Amino acid sequence: MKSLAQDKKKHACRRNAVKTSGFTLIELLLVLVILATLAAVVTPKFTKRSEQARITAVKTQISQFEVALDTFQIDVGRFPTTAEGLRALVEKPASNAEGWLEAYLKRDIPKDAWGNEYVYRYPGQYNQDGYDLSSLGPDGKQGGDDDITNWSEERR
Repeated sequence: MKSLAQDKKKHACRRNAVKTSGFTLIELLLVLVILATLAAVVTPKFTKRSEQARITAVKTQISQFEVALDTFQIDVGRFPTTAEGLRALVEKPASNAEGWLEAYLKRDIPKDAWGNEYVYRYPGQYNQDGYDLSSLGPDGKQGGDDDITNWSEERR
């Protein structure tokens, strides 16, 4: 019987030892410092990649607008005016739209990746034989190096 009582004491001591073991404050702080360092290194890489993905998405959207605008021009015989804007690709313009068949875009006019409206101008200031189409870019302001446009840099 003594051996059974001794075994119970040993198990109780082991359970107490397991319950009291844990991490010290210094170990926890060290882990937090390591995690913060990793976050500081990795976060900028993901941010730059995210911004590059937005820029690519806007360039793709501008290309899709160009196809729709060219199709509109073939059907109607002109590009939409500045006043009609890109809206003429989804709704028939009120005047001088003979030949307009159906919406040239499947969905409504989207905003750019930063939530801004695309800027459309016809006749264009930079594309004088066509139209200017641009996104204001990440800063949301006209002009600057971050604007995404359908004209080349030489014409700026």
